[in-house]
Amino acid sequence: MYPQTRLRRLRSSSVLRDMVRETRLEVSDLIAPLFVVPGQGVAREISSMPGQFNLSVDTATEKAVTFFEKGIRSVLLFAIPEFKDDIGSSAWHPKGIIPQAIQSIKKAVPEMMVVTDLCFCEYTSHGHCGVMHDGKLCNDETLPNLLKQALVHAEAGADMIAPSGMLDGTIGFLRHGLDENNFAHVPLMSYAAKFASSFYGPFRDAVQSAPEYGDRKTYQMDPANIREALREVELDVQEGADIVMVKPALAFLDVIKAVKDTFQMPTAAYNVSGEYAMVKAAAKLGWLDEKRVMLESLTSIKRAGADIIITYFAEAFAELRKRGEA
Repeated sequence: MYPQTRLRRLRSSSVLRDMVRETRLEVSDLIAPLFVVPGQGVAREISSMPGQFNLSVDTATEKAVTFFEKGIRSVLLFAIPEFKDDIGSSAWHPKGIIPQAIQSIKKAVPEMMVVTDLCFCEYTSHGHCGVMHDGKLCNDETLPNLLKQALVHAEAGADMIAPSGMLDGTIGFLRHGLDENNFAHVPLMSYAAKFASSFYGPFRDAVQSAPEYGDRKTYQMDPANIREALREVELDVQEGADIVMVKPALAFLDVIKAVKDTFQMPTAAYNVSGEYAMVKAAAKLGWLDEKRVMLESLTSIKRAGADIIITYFAEAFAELRKRGEA
């Protein structure tokens, strides 16, 4: 009790503050997304995500090398294919953009962990995450197509596969299919609690995946529901998920904490495009200190219980850490 107890004593210097810091964010906690597109020598900035780019396989590989040199040990690949159709068939073409990118990155940086996003919204002409009939997503008809995509990624050398479509039974179907095809060693990082969020807008610009009609509320979760999120995570754990994910991160810190506390599983969180874009826009206007807000945001996600953070700030944080500023 005051005056004997003075908590300010532990804040009196930067050295002391660092000694008693409860949550420590490391570069090794982070996964950096990469958007891969057709062509050669492409490095096209995404207007709604300053500092992020659509990259061809060669420039994506160069960026992966740069990441690795800065201490970032994992990337998450997304693609814009050369063509789209109703079922997203280019997603499982063995010479598609993602298999090419996996092979190129692994050749250049063998130690880089390459994670691939597994979904169809980038590959379908209608922008939904699977086979559609009469305006509705057909869950069970989509699962075999997801397995085709997963096997192509695994055969190309993906270190981890991350199914993101929020379709019932996905993890069990993929786990069985991968195991039966000699890929039992490939882990699954499930987008176990993915909410139908408004924070995805810039991402949909980046990969040209906005739905042509309707929305994704029949398969992504209602942002109001936490008990449902725990049920989703529980099912994915039972089906064989190795890592579970909450997406988005900042508006769902309570869900991250609940998932970690309940299941004690390796837990990832996706610091999504809208969360990134808001900080960049406010910083450009001089309303926020970008560096400090970035550090607070990422630390809050780690503090909530995330072991892994997928973030567009990965490179910026790595640079700060290298300079001793984070």
